[in-house]
Amino acid sequence: MGYFRENIEKMAGYEPGFQPSEIDVIKLNTNENPYPPSPKVIEAIKNITPEQLRKYPQPRGDTFRQAAAKIFKVEPENIICANGGDDLLNLAIRAFCDEKRSVAYPTPTYSLYPELAKIADCPVIEIPFDEEFNLPAKLATTGAALTIVCNPNAPSGTFIPKEELRQLAGEIKGVLLIDEAYVDFAEDNCLELAKSLPNVIILRSMSKGYSLAGMRFGFGIANEDLIKGLMKVKDSYNVDTVSIAAATAAIEDRQYFKNNVQKVKLDRKILIEQLLGLGFTVLASQSNFLFAKPPKIRAIDVYEKLKNINIYVRYWAYPDIKDKLRISVGTSEQNEKLINAIKEIIAEG
Repeated sequence: MGYFRENIEKMAGYEPGFQPSEIDVIKLNTNENPYPPSPKVIEAIKNITPEQLRKYPQPRGDTFRQAAAKIFKVEPENIICANGGDDLLNLAIRAFCDEKRSVAYPTPTYSLYPELAKIADCPVIEIPFDEEFNLPAKLATTGAALTIVCNPNAPSGTFIPKEELRQLAGEIKGVLLIDEAYVDFAEDNCLELAKSLPNVIILRSMSKGYSLAGMRFGFGIANEDLIKGLMKVKDSYNVDTVSIAAATAAIEDRQYFKNNVQKVKLDRKILIEQLLGLGFTVLASQSNFLFAKPPKIRAIDVYEKLKNINIYVRYWAYPDIKDKLRISVGTSEQNEKLINAIKEIIAEG
């Protein structure tokens, strides 16, 4: 006798990237920032008092909301804090979708989207990207209650121009959530759309540009009516006292943040050039990872051989991307070790 709902019984569940327990590894499989967070984050965590931990945290994370509002030139009421960007995705699907109200997104993209939809038991409309990952025109005609566009997209790292998403928001009937988890490494963003359009939510993450993946903190920016609705759905205290303090310190240290982002962008450029020199096909990336097709050798073989020497990249056996690897941009030293290992693998055939 099954205890779970039928849709839960049937689903496999989201599978996060492998987290190796060994210390001496090169971990380029889950898009963490290779550099540590701002020293001001560590200071903020150290300054947390026992009295703060004894009490419940701020229900809405107002300290962070106020700091972020100043930086992004919005009001605190335009911001919702979340337990990582994934929490905001979950809130949006719970708030806007049900058995009769669908979610739509282009594919391939972040593989959590369909799993959240299965939990909500809502219809899913998947519209394939073309080979260059251009925004599919059919996405505007789905009639979905919620449309999600990951921008820059994962796993491709490609970026859809802001004006195309502005047009999409005007054509659809429901809400457009633009997942900007990786936007800190892009040349543009869609924040302006959340400020000017009534049906756009921008998702941001503190995991990538701010090096706080272990802290689990994200946030959304939208008009006040959308934020009020999402607030009804969130857990009572969905962000904790320590994460609020850490995220606030991180987002306020603008110079440290900008310096780290620039280092990743420079290392990304060098890594792309090196992979192209080895015969890889590499999509233009505006994220902190690359999506690359190896030459004359299967992607899964490269993945396995790298794993055997404690270098981890991401591989999916999905039909439309099984010939490619997603490689997070590491430090200069890590990237060099990766390239040297790939050279040996290619030489071995």
